[in-house]
Order: sequence, then structure tokens, then C-alpha cells
Amino acid sequence: MPEPTTHEQFDDWVVARRPALLRTAYLLTGNEHDAEDLVQAALIKVVPRWHRIADDPEPYVRTVLSRESVSRWRRRRWRELHTDRLPEDLRTWQHDRDVTDREVLRQALQRLSPRQRAVIVLRYFDGLTENETAHALGLGLGTVKKHGREAMARLRGLLGDTLHDASRTPAGPSAGTGSPTPAGQP
Repeated sequence: MPEPTTHEQFDDWVVARRPALLRTAYLLTGNEHDAEDLVQAALIKVVPRWHRIADDPEPYVRTVLSRESVSRWRRRRWRELHTDRLPEDLRTWQHDRDVTDREVLRQALQRLSPRQRAVIVLRYFDGLTENETAHALGLGLGTVKKHGREAMARLRGLLGDTLHDASRTPAGPSAGTGSPTPAGQP
């Protein structure tokens, strides 16, 4: 049987890891469509370097994904128009719907800075160590610790007891998204 080509290896890896990459991207962006775009942009940047990273692509791809997320936020920030009022139909829709733990957590994550959100997603949802997170984001270990500490304090303030209650449920804050506590901790 012939050895798979580099292109086939890349395709196989993307098929196998796409759900995890989309989950991470969704948590970074807070939007399904932006998550798809983010994963696509990251994979486009990874393709030319695949031959060098094929043995262990995960850390490199996470780094590209995280950095691209922060870069996109910076580029988009000046274009967005913030408003104090929601359109009437949207306000009604938001009040009428049943807000799940997943939605509450997603909204809280969106209120963090992009770097804080990236640290929380990589550390607590993807289960990376502080060192791995620092490497993925190109930050110092102390900076990752500081962002993590500040982000968790902000999430506790935003969510109150909801954060602790969600971590005790069998499926965590939402099925398939991990838990808000570091891997291996209660």
C-alpha cells in the first residue's frame, strides 16, 4: 500500500480535527459563521507549512487560530457600530427565548477581551497547560496567568453562582464544549 501524500495527510487531519477546531473557533468568536471563517483562514495559513508540522500539527494550528482571532477582532473593532438600543423585534425575541447555560456562558465569554477569551478557551475548554497556552498565543507565562486570573474573576462576576453550578452538571456548561475548570481539576 503506498504511503499517503502530504495532501492526503492534511485532508485526513482536517477531517478528524475539524469539529474540535470549530468548537474552539466558536468559543473565540461567539458566532458560527465567524468560527467557520476563522478555521478556514487558519487552515489556509497552515497549508504551506504542513510538511514541517505534519508530525504534530495541533500546537501550530491552535497558535494560528488564536492569533488570527485576535487579529480579526482588531481589524473589525473600528468598523462596528455599537448601539444602546436593540431593535424592538430583537429585544422581544431575546426576552422570550429560553436562555440555556451554553448561551449564558457564550455571552459572558464575549464580554472578555479577545486575549482573555483566548486564554480561557485554550486553558479551560481545550485543556492546554499554561505553558502550552503561552506558546500558542506567543505570550509570556506570567501574561497568560494574569489574563486567566482576570478573566476568571470577570466571569465569576458576570455569572455568579451559575459558573459553579454549570461545572457540577454531568455535561459541564454545555454538552460537548468541555468544562469551565482546567482539565484534571474538580
